[in-house]
Amino acid sequence: MPWKETCLMDEKIKFIAMVKSDIYSFALTCRQFDISRKTGYELLARYEAEGEMALVARSRAPHSHPNAISEALARKLLDIKATHVRFGPRKARDYLVNLGYRGAVPAASTIGELYKRHGLVRPRAKRRARSAPSSEPLRHASAPNIVWSADFKGHFRMRNGRWCYPLTLSDNASRYLLVCQGLAHPTAAAVWPHFERAFRHYGLPAALRTDNGAPFASTALGGLTRLSVWLLKLGIALERIAPGRPDQNGRHERMHRTLKDHIDPPQRNLAAQQDDLERFQRHYNEERPHEALGGVPPARKYRTSTRAYPSRVKPPEYDSHIEVRRVRTNGQIKWHGKRVFVSEALIGEPVGLRQIDESCWQLLFCAMPLGVINERMGTIERLG
Repeated sequence: MPWKETCLMDEKIKFIAMVKSDIYSFALTCRQFDISRKTGYELLARYEAEGEMALVARSRAPHSHPNAISEALARKLLDIKATHVRFGPRKARDYLVNLGYRGAVPAASTIGELYKRHGLVRPRAKRRARSAPSSEPLRHASAPNIVWSADFKGHFRMRNGRWCYPLTLSDNASRYLLVCQGLAHPTAAAVWPHFERAFRHYGLPAALRTDNGAPFASTALGGLTRLSVWLLKLGIALERIAPGRPDQNGRHERMHRTLKDHIDPPQRNLAAQQDDLERFQRHYNEERPHEALGGVPPARKYRTSTRAYPSRVKPPEYDSHIEVRRVRTNGQIKWHGKRVFVSEALIGEPVGLRQIDESCWQLLFCAMPLGVINERMGTIERLG
């Protein structure tokens, strides 16, 4: 057991006095003070070497810290935190490595303690436990350009009072941010040229994942819009997350959280806001370490697609056993003497019809099933 807590110095003086008196044995004296003989011998040796100063309580801190960081390295890490205030210890460590630092890199916990000592770390709010999201039935982005994600980061007012709608487009595998564009209106006409510019520069993805809102989807047959019709003609599969399930596009949503921190406060107008969004895009792609990528920025993982944007977008072609009809200016096709409304999004486009049985025909656009024409009922049955 340890020394008695009350008047510790007096207890030690009494112990030394009893030992020096030669009246009591050493073992009995140690038992009297509830200490081991090893502790007693250590105290006696210190007393004989240093006198009464040896009886003063000593710090238990180690004499050396093998994991301590140098003053120069500490200053470098503090400079990183000052420049990138939202970097945590792991991000700062990865950023230091990416800068080409050649010395021994401290652990994230050591950097965290440094930031705590300087009051640079805020305690993280506790989160309620939640079940892990499922990625089914959406495809897995195992390599760049398999799946891209598109969305609008929540709109906000700039300092001039006008709205900004940040359009974002990213590659799911590398997390590379392909488009970060502030728009005055979230319409297909506004989105289209930025998608086209991205396709010309980076090539085409196999699939594009979006939510069910305009201009990416609609309540029309197949959820088609003029924008999604164009994407299908380019050979890009459409993936839409389930309503109310933003976790199915979790990687893109996580990027939005980082973007939200960056754009606070907003800029004075759309031009200034776009300059700020482009700075964020460069920082996110080329500088900011990403934990899911092994601590390197997305630019080191992304490569352009091998599918180039075509010089001319061709209409879809169908197999010989599929009947083809062109959608008229009123969104209808003529089928076996009857007019059937399909979709205004498909005006001028050829659609395919594949026979299922005597009275039912599957309606297709490109390779995408849209519904089933029931000749007996004179209706189109939606899929799903």
